[in-house]
Amino acid sequence: MGDVKLLAGERIDQLYSQDIQIIQSSQVFSFSLDAVLLANFAKAPTSAKGRLVDLCAGNGAVGLFMAPRTRGKIAMVELQARLADMAERSVVLNDLSEQVTVYHQDLATITDQIPKDSVDVVTCNPPYFSDLPTSKKNPNNYLAIARHEITTTLNTVLATTSDLLKMNGKAYFVHRPDRLVELLALMSANRLAAKRLQFVYPKAGRDANIVLVEAIKDGKATGLKVLPPIMTYGDDGAYSPAIHKMLYGEVSDE
Repeated sequence: MGDVKLLAGERIDQLYSQDIQIIQSSQVFSFSLDAVLLANFAKAPTSAKGRLVDLCAGNGAVGLFMAPRTRGKIAMVELQARLADMAERSVVLNDLSEQVTVYHQDLATITDQIPKDSVDVVTCNPPYFSDLPTSKKNPNNYLAIARHEITTTLNTVLATTSDLLKMNGKAYFVHRPDRLVELLALMSANRLAAKRLQFVYPKAGRDANIVLVEAIKDGKATGLKVLPPIMTYGDDGAYSPAIHKMLYGEVSDE
């Protein structure tokens, strides 16, 4: 592992299933289960010539978690300077500087750095909530920007995704089910055809609180598959075997 300096309030956590360490801070940003779910759901390009771009990268969780599964290059795009810096140091921490590049900039301008129609896979864990006058936002600006569409919009995310992808390139998103209709409509408007959906439930008998979506650029509008559901917790309150495996690389015996 590379040698990095931690700032005040930072810690190093580990995703044991991928042997990846990541710099976190509860004062600024920590990845959630959503990032682990997205990294597990997405299919990384296997070729060394493949290119993956993670938009709204935060502290780099999704890109870092997918790095062991591809020989291709990974670009992580993050607007907030502190989070981009945390991602960059995590790249060094995991000795991934030859494979992973962090871009500190607005995703809407990333095609200035990464050519259009050049990317095989795009992943994104975007802000979930619209920026409405009535929206109750976190007083922590880092968290407010991560959760609300203050600096970007869902349509901008999808338009940028479409611009980056090659024809038949794939995109993967994690979002909230209550915005799924909007997400699918905006995907279609941006030449992205949904191909796989998977709902995640807190536990059996509860409403889904997460949806994972795979799309193909310029794909046919038919052929959508809805995958079996994922339960986050079992009746005993412990992580389900599926989630336990994503986090720790083995199925829980509990």
